[in-house]
Amino acid sequence: MASVRAIVPGQFSDEKLFASIPDGLEKYGNAVEFVLGLATQLNTSTKTVTILTDKGERQQQYEILVIATGSRAKGNVEVPWYTSSSGYEATKEILHKFQEKVQNSKTIAIGGGGPTGVETAGELAYEYGLQKEISLITAGSTLLTSGTSGMASAADRELRKIHAQIIYGTKITEAKPTSKGQTELFLSDGTTKTVDLYLPTLGSIPNSEFIPETYLNNSKYLMVDNFFRVKNAPDVWAAGDITDLEPPQYVYAEKQTAALIHNLNMVINGKEPVAYKPGPLILGVTLGRCKATGRLGPLPLPSMVLWFAKGRTLGTQNLQPLVSGRKF
Repeated sequence: MASVRAIVPGQFSDEKLFASIPDGLEKYGNAVEFVLGLATQLNTSTKTVTILTDKGERQQQYEILVIATGSRAKGNVEVPWYTSSSGYEATKEILHKFQEKVQNSKTIAIGGGGPTGVETAGELAYEYGLQKEISLITAGSTLLTSGTSGMASAADRELRKIHAQIIYGTKITEAKPTSKGQTELFLSDGTTKTVDLYLPTLGSIPNSEFIPETYLNNSKYLMVDNFFRVKNAPDVWAAGDITDLEPPQYVYAEKQTAALIHNLNMVINGKEPVAYKPGPLILGVTLGRCKATGRLGPLPLPSMVLWFAKGRTLGTQNLQPLVSGRKF
């Protein structure tokens, strides 16, 4: 969530963005083992997960399995919005690389008019609107199509105030690096645009390759019931971006995590779990460091409320409590 601002050099220190998981688990002692690796296969018949670590493959047995592998950016391009599958150090290196690119670029284009694209354009234009050319390119006729018309209008208005350019009805069909280290964008109207830095924000896909197809929907999300149990997979539970329950957003993942923890405690103690009731659709989008727009179901959320709840810190105050478990 904070990565849209973190790409602007000097806004967040690494300590605000990255935390050691082993350190967060230290207080639990031998009750917890931390394994750094990539899940490559799930076998629900033998109740094992195959994990690829730096020491080779490992077969992990389970009695209860919780899947929370999240999502990643579409395509094969490196972006700072998602964790690298190569781990923490690689993720940090990617962020530092983009910070340097942002600092040195005179022309920056953001592809996609969804929440991440709008927030990125807002952060960059707030900092550099009078110094650099910041362009937001979207195939849609409005911004924030998952929001309301009022949100779209507010986003357009506030971004233009901080000197962001918005190009509507134009799809980026291809992006090619040039010999000068720039990126040439091929646009659906037949024109091209060459920029120093291109930032695609074209959505996410679930990290579900290790899960048998029978448990996934057509979009490769894990199918769960309202208790967070994976359908037709005994003793397997899941929450967050990996599931088909709610849109892949932090605000939903946090709510689901708390509910899943409660249900696991109930089941372990021989009690029945409680059905999770999704609330109204929530969307909050920052527009630079001082403005925001959003909705709670059909109701608009005031800019000041969203700035206080999200825009001030972009969730960085929750990093350590999340890693240590204190948040829940």
